[in-house]
Amino acid sequence: MSWKKKAVITALLLGIPLGILTFSGRPQQTLGFAAPQISPGGGATIGEFRSGNKDVGAVAGDLISSPGVSIGERIGRTLFGGSSDSRIQEEARRQAERSSQMFSPSHQPSTVQGRSPLPPSYDNAITADDRSRREAAQNSGVNSIPTVTIAPGLPQAPSPQAYVKVLPGLPAPTPPSGDRFSQPEANPVLRVSEKPVSTFSVDVDTASYSYVRKAISEGRLPQVEAVRLEEMINYFKYDYDLPGQSGAPFTVAAAVAPSPFADGRKLMRIGIKGRVIPQEVRPPLNLVLLVDVSGSMSPSDRLPLLKRGLVLLAESLQPTDRVSIVTYAGYAGVALPPTTGDRKTEIINAVNSLGAGGGTAGSEGIRQAYSLAEANYDPKAANRVILATDGDFNVGITNPAELESYVAGKRSSGVFLTVLGFGQGNLNDSLMQRLAQKGNGVAAYIDSIAEARRVLVDDAGASLHTIAKDMKVQVEFNPQKVAEYRLIGYETRMLAREEFNDDRVDAGDIGEGHTVTALYEITPVGGPVTVDELRYGKSPSQEPEASGEAAGAASGEYAFVKVRWKEPKSETSELLSVPVDPSVETASLDKADESFRFAAAVAGFGEILKGKGNAGSMTLSRVEELAQGARGKDTDLTRAEFVRLVKDAGELLARAQPRPQPPMLSYPTQLPPLPCAPGVSGCPN
Repeated sequence: MSWKKKAVITALLLGIPLGILTFSGRPQQTLGFAAPQISPGGGATIGEFRSGNKDVGAVAGDLISSPGVSIGERIGRTLFGGSSDSRIQEEARRQAERSSQMFSPSHQPSTVQGRSPLPPSYDNAITADDRSRREAAQNSGVNSIPTVTIAPGLPQAPSPQAYVKVLPGLPAPTPPSGDRFSQPEANPVLRVSEKPVSTFSVDVDTASYSYVRKAISEGRLPQVEAVRLEEMINYFKYDYDLPGQSGAPFTVAAAVAPSPFADGRKLMRIGIKGRVIPQEVRPPLNLVLLVDVSGSMSPSDRLPLLKRGLVLLAESLQPTDRVSIVTYAGYAGVALPPTTGDRKTEIINAVNSLGAGGGTAGSEGIRQAYSLAEANYDPKAANRVILATDGDFNVGITNPAELESYVAGKRSSGVFLTVLGFGQGNLNDSLMQRLAQKGNGVAAYIDSIAEARRVLVDDAGASLHTIAKDMKVQVEFNPQKVAEYRLIGYETRMLAREEFNDDRVDAGDIGEGHTVTALYEITPVGGPVTVDELRYGKSPSQEPEASGEAAGAASGEYAFVKVRWKEPKSETSELLSVPVDPSVETASLDKADESFRFAAAVAGFGEILKGKGNAGSMTLSRVEELAQGARGKDTDLTRAEFVRLVKDAGELLARAQPRPQPPMLSYPTQLPPLPCAPGVSGCPN
């Protein structure tokens, strides 16, 4: 940032109500102004700033150590007192007295919500040639930084109240976040006559829902890119039929009902339920806990919360289980060698001894964790690395693609990866999601001790015991029944049609007892279509290829669902197919089963939060009505919590109003050349 921009921003942060700054010693230069950013407490953080020979530390010291002098006058003395020009000093004193009013209690807003867009920066008006001259002049010792003074008689900058609307009780908008998310485009509406087949990988991650829950519970709306519809839907358990102890380790339940988003359309649900393994025959655990103990993990919602969760995990271990702890913070180290579950005190003591501090060498920690897991590999156990971090890998393998490749290469060893994310403001959700996918594992976001218990204890079987890997779903729609379709969510899990039969292509895994739900919004033939039909009709390749397909089309099937998966220790896939016909359809969504209704409510809630228009006529009141009526047994109270979350989000959305744009003044942006230094190209010798 240029010194001029810092000067402008600093003056405004300090509250001087002036429209423009000029710089003495050269023709008048005018700058646009930016809105001051004032914290609720009235303070402001100022970066590096120099005025003459005074840096920001001196400025602050002068402001504090001048008793009996108004703050406005102190600012004037501090910023301009070093000038040898008596006219500048006199003008500084006059302007300082005028600006001192801004620091009286009656002029300080009690709460300032949000900020206005900044006008084009001063640096944008400076040519590259000007910048090079200035930098060369400074490097050669030429003092090219003129004294900053205030231009009298020019329009004053609006007060902070002109830039932001202070509304008591208005929830703060989502602040600029350092959290990183992938931002894929929403799945489009597709015509069956042009693209009758949809293929995707299953997804049992739940990080999005708990992240959204934390944001709303803190009184703010989540970032749009943080809302992943499939993860919100799959956070909840659904009452699909369990598979038998022989055959496929899961069942597929299809259903059709009217869409809550638009009249004339329908929802088609595909539900998958994984087999539950009895406790007495459940495989033992061989876990390596890879714990980020870098300095960024010190807040209470990061390492301290993780430690509480790991204590719960330790207390739930069986004597046949085994756990190790590897830490990374500047260097990787073994905090706990492989220890059996009956030595709980040792494990808990090792957990409690963890402390945050240092840089992050995540890749080195991953190497050591996998090495330890492989050295203690048990073919009869669930061998897994559990990575717990805020997601900031800033040392080691810095290339994300290289890191993903390393994790993917370890799948063949039989050691899978689970990723647990913590905290906000530094969360690299995008990288954690990709690592979990490449590592045949799941990604979860831990926002509370209750969520830690759910992931590490209550649902440990689903999180840690894989029953089917590389699971893909392919849906072929019947063009005689369905005109259009749209897959809700799964944007980061889409596959090409030919990848369905390619066993080399990696896909999602499911654990014991896991449920996976996918929803399609479909438009029946004759319904309100979104995409126009092709002029020349369908191609010959879209005709039924076999008599069985022709019979299925004639029978009135909506679609044909195929699922491929592999046994955990196999590299050859198996296939399960299910038709979707009118026998699974209900005439009203309110008459559909509880699982269908609740999944539709969660999908509607996510679509409303995303605000992309796909929610159609769905409202939060309808979401609440559907969810409330489909709570069922709700033994873990997650559905009751969802209803409360919908109400809280409704209040946030209802009270949020567009902020008024500030009045902007137009000033010349053409600036004269900056001072030259001897020997610089383009300067006179």
